[in-house]
Amino acid sequence: MCKGAIIIATPKVDPKYHPWLIMFGLNVAYYRKLKNLTQEELSEITGVSRTTLGHIENADKFHSTSLATIFKLADALDVPVKTFFDFKDEGL
Repeated sequence: MCKGAIIIATPKVDPKYHPWLIMFGLNVAYYRKLKNLTQEELSEITGVSRTTLGHIENADKFHSTSLATIFKLADALDVPVKTFFDFKDEGL
């Protein structure tokens, strides 16, 4: 690490929200694949890093995601934002 580097930790999300984060990530991946886009292609369209997209779609990563990122993804995938939060199993 470079001397004097600033490290900004990504906020972790309360574990009680993990089921919803998993469903959110699965929805993002589903609509990305419907558009026949790779994570790299979606990254180029949105300006959201491929790593961040991987964290969003990966059920093992539980990091917060900004509303701005969610809006960019919805716009690029041509879906309403609420679609990402349409969880089929309301029993979560």
